[in-house]
Amino acid sequence: MMATQSSIDMLQIAAAAADSIGGEDLVALDVSEPLPLVDVFLLVTGRSERNVAAIADKIEEKLVEAGHKRLRREGRAEARWILLDFGDIVAHVFHQEEREFYSLERLWKDCPVVPIHLPATRPAD
Repeated sequence: MMATQSSIDMLQIAAAAADSIGGEDLVALDVSEPLPLVDVFLLVTGRSERNVAAIADKIEEKLVEAGHKRLRREGRAEARWILLDFGDIVAHVFHQEEREFYSLERLWKDCPVVPIHLPATRPAD
């Protein structure tokens, strides 16, 4: 099984939102084979707790604006690893230390990477 087009569309919205607010090292994994209820994991790193919270808030805002419903959110109070579950896509927004410690890329290394297409940024005038 592969990630659905709907999940990939959600991924692009979430990735663009994360990128727009300083999210770094964006990686998307197609986890549809081992996890029948989820298609894609989006992994994002923030530079501080405040940045992690802002990235998660922006992802949630943009996905909700696009008509998707958040099923669950965890970790907002500590803002070290915030998980946003939108059903077909789960966004993991990490502080750098947590991302390195939990190393989800290593745990899910057998899952294919899903390409992320970020909008081109306009050069500063």
